[in-house]
Amino acid sequence: MVLPLGDYQRTRIIPFVTYAIIAINIAVFLVQEDRGEQFTLAYAATPWEITHNEDIDGPVSIPQRIRVQDPRGRRVRVIEQDVKIEHVPSPIPVRWTILTAMFLHGGWMHLIGNMLYLWIVGDNVEEVLGRFRYILVYLACGLMASIAQIVANPDSVIPTLGASGAIAGLMGAYVVWFPQNQIRVLVFRFIADLPAFIVIGGWIVLQIWSGAGSLQAAGESGGVAYLAHVGGALTGIFVGFLFYQRAQYIRSLDFATGWQVYPEDR
Repeated sequence: MVLPLGDYQRTRIIPFVTYAIIAINIAVFLVQEDRGEQFTLAYAATPWEITHNEDIDGPVSIPQRIRVQDPRGRRVRVIEQDVKIEHVPSPIPVRWTILTAMFLHGGWMHLIGNMLYLWIVGDNVEEVLGRFRYILVYLACGLMASIAQIVANPDSVIPTLGASGAIAGLMGAYVVWFPQNQIRVLVFRFIADLPAFIVIGGWIVLQIWSGAGSLQAAGESGGVAYLAHVGGALTGIFVGFLFYQRAQYIRSLDFATGWQVYPEDR
């Protein structure tokens, strides 16, 4: 298990937008906890609903492949059985759920994991982009993440939710700008410092690998939306190259004076 704990890349700003996004996600999750599964399902994004622009207002049964082990544990066989997917009517046009789903989470661990990554990389990305562009990029990465998942399986009736795609985009931009930046990580029981291109770059490669595998089983099960992560990360990488020179300029500024510092002055 590799868990990031923080980075060493200082910023010259107070990342108000990052704090606000974290606060919004936590507030929405508390509402989810209070109102229950019906609220979450109403605002989650379902590919079939978005591609057909039609709201599913009741449970849907779909065939799903399940691995079953025989009583002696010697063989594993795959069987197909119907699984009921719950749906409730959405109070908003269904295509707007592609945005509302970005602020929903499936549980405390899902929320904490996403907010931890956002806490680590968000301030640096916000400093480079500025507050307004940062908001646009965050939403764009989340949107492209959802689109990637929908394009892969447009007829899926499994609801999707989470800020993972948007945060994957911020991580993609971060690793383009700060590949050598050291990130503290918890590796099993040990704390180590590893460069961002290993921690974040390795995570992105893993998502691409897992996403390629999930294409073969699209729609068979729920779980992690790897293709959404890939879509968000690739969007963030594009943004990273688009604003690369700006990132390098900001990185060259001296923290104490705000003046640009050249390598020979360090």
